Amino acid sequence: MKLQLLRQDAQRIFKAGVEAADPYLAVADFFEHHPDFFIPYPVVHLIAFGKAACGMATAAMERLPAYQQGLRIAVTNYENVAPIANIELIAAGHPIPDAAGFKAAQKISDYAKTAQANELVLILISGGGSALIPYPCEGISLAEKIATTHLLLSCGATIHEINCVRKHLSHLKGGGLAKYCAPAHSHALILSDVLDDDLSVIASGTTVADASTFDEAIQVLQSKNVWQATPASVKTHLLKGKEGIINETPKPGDTIFGNTSHDLVGSNALSVAAMHHMAKSMDYHTILYRNPLCGEAREVAASFVRDAQKTLSATNAKRLAFITGGETTVTLKGSGKGGRNQEMALAFAIAAEQYSLKEKWVFLSGGTDGIDGVSPAAGGIVDVNSTTRMHNAHVNAQERLNNNDSYHALKSADDLLITGATGTNVADLQVLLVDLS
Repeated sequence: MKLQLLRQDAQRIFKAGVEAADPYLAVADFFEHHPDFFIPYPVVHLIAFGKAACGMATAAMERLPAYQQGLRIAVTNYENVAPIANIELIAAGHPIPDAAGFKAAQKISDYAKTAQANELVLILISGGGSALIPYPCEGISLAEKIATTHLLLSCGATIHEINCVRKHLSHLKGGGLAKYCAPAHSHALILSDVLDDDLSVIASGTTVADASTFDEAIQVLQSKNVWQATPASVKTHLLKGKEGIINETPKPGDTIFGNTSHDLVGSNALSVAAMHHMAKSMDYHTILYRNPLCGEAREVAASFVRDAQKTLSATNAKRLAFITGGETTVTLKGSGKGGRNQEMALAFAIAAEQYSLKEKWVFLSGGTDGIDGVSPAAGGIVDVNSTTRMHNAHVNAQERLNNNDSYHALKSADDLLITGATGTNVADLQVLLVDLS
């Protein structure tokens, strides 16, 4: 019975984190606190893209006076489409770009270029934007851009590394959208899915200067051992950029950023804080990880188990909640199904058994967008009996982990976290609950 209650508590705490990243409320709050911001502009164009585009755009459309509304477009993934009045809404592919996203990216650039010097382009940006608006540079086809994205997602590259490459293959990323908006003013409201809230990385930094280089993009592909498999057109483009034949992305100090500004309206840190508050309200002794989790999912999980054991051996508390967030990576070596959160949950259960974490515990790792990898799950929620349930279902947990098949392992134990698409995205959240009573 205690385990069932712990599982329910873990899901309540996770839900509090997701709700703290509500995109509609984030934008509405900006309008409430900046009521005069839009007054100077006779026309406000609206461009929204990312997994939270619908919620963000809805809040903005409800608050912009009709006389100010100019061109309006929103692009989101298929799972998060929701009706928005008086706006062109386009659904596109994520995490792999598709033709719909390519057309949407072309429309965004066309719309941005029509904005006049005294007008404002309000840009609503959320996680997933990089994949949703692919606009490859000349000489690179969409299929070749997709192939490169596949390589980056499967080699264990971090979001910073992935977006470094993306920015150097795109018309819109790495400050490209700001270039199209000039000389109009542009202001971005940003819901961050990047752990350090680096604006040049969120959705590949469409409206801010890019300090990364073509040479660094090449180094990413080489260091991850995928350079040889990279399409020839992509390698040619990057090498031309390194040699100075192709212009670099706009750098800090570029005049195109003279009329650009931004506000961060949501982040992983805010969601972690909301989970911390919820856990405390439920009378848990809370341990808040100040540094977000990153690194290979299975290694991070094992480290989490060891850290928890050290804390448990030195505490008198009876009910503990370990709260954190982050974005781990997975290097694909097998042919299974899953995502980084499911892999972390499975690896945690295996490590807990190996290190004899025998207390009543529940561990949850979930994506705030409700979608983990290419699967219907948001992540996984495991407990002290998970590996036993897998064994009883004739599933070898370690073999499934080795095959990157966390989805089927967790499914066999009824340990999948299913939330459906949430309409937001601020990376991942984790909670470990332990009952020592």
